[in-house]
Amino acid sequence: MQTEETLLPGCDCHIHIYDLDRYPIPQKDPVSPPQAPWSAYAKLQTALGLGRSVIVQPMGYGLDNRCTLDALASAQGSARAIVALEPDTARHELDRLNALGVVGVRFMLIPGGGGTMTWAKLPLIAEEIAVLGWHINLQLDGRDLPQYAPLLMSLPCPVVIDHIGKFLEPVEPEDPAFNCLRKLLDTGRFHVKLSAVYETSRIGPPDYEDVGALARILAREHTERCLWASNWPHPTQVMRPDDEGLLHMLRDWAPTRSAYDRILRKNPHVLYQF
Repeated sequence: MQTEETLLPGCDCHIHIYDLDRYPIPQKDPVSPPQAPWSAYAKLQTALGLGRSVIVQPMGYGLDNRCTLDALASAQGSARAIVALEPDTARHELDRLNALGVVGVRFMLIPGGGGTMTWAKLPLIAEEIAVLGWHINLQLDGRDLPQYAPLLMSLPCPVVIDHIGKFLEPVEPEDPAFNCLRKLLDTGRFHVKLSAVYETSRIGPPDYEDVGALARILAREHTERCLWASNWPHPTQVMRPDDEGLLHMLRDWAPTRSAYDRILRKNPHVLYQF
């Protein structure tokens, strides 16, 4: 029986586009960043049976959102975008980006995150984008969540936390930092992406069970606050994971088909304003 959730297209909530021919980035190493234009992702999207995506500004492009916005235009309404902005961006520019399909601003606040966005800028930008219904897309070391939870709770807009919290050192389900993430989700103002398990797992493939155990708890006990993402094209990874396998893991984490569809379809449909 089809439900509202099953009728919605599945959404990959975190991808990056690198069009190095048009928008070069100096290579830090042989794998980062890879050449990854929208046309290549569109083929993967079809192979995975998905219909929507969220294009997240790569930090390698800094505040130059042109590559991301070009990809957004190429998606012809099937995508939304997360950009990087400075505080005090003109209102007419925010309105222009909103009309194009931008729905949030990215903050990469882990060590080596590039330094473009900072904790000091976070409340300033949150205040400016709240009126548009945008959110903050936040990547941090999840172990820092207890320290920053009061600040995050004070923001006037929703917050989406990347990569299962991205705990840069392994944590157990009962760890205070993971419990802090769960408490934030319980407020109804936060989402978390079930993504990039390979970036922090010490066990590794095929199941990444150390980080997967955290994802399973989130998917089963915080279903309405979870999103799924591939993190394609997996920048910095020498051995790139299998995208179909990453999507398959969601079936294991989610307790029911209804929960799976809620995470893959309905939650992003609402959050990203499709």
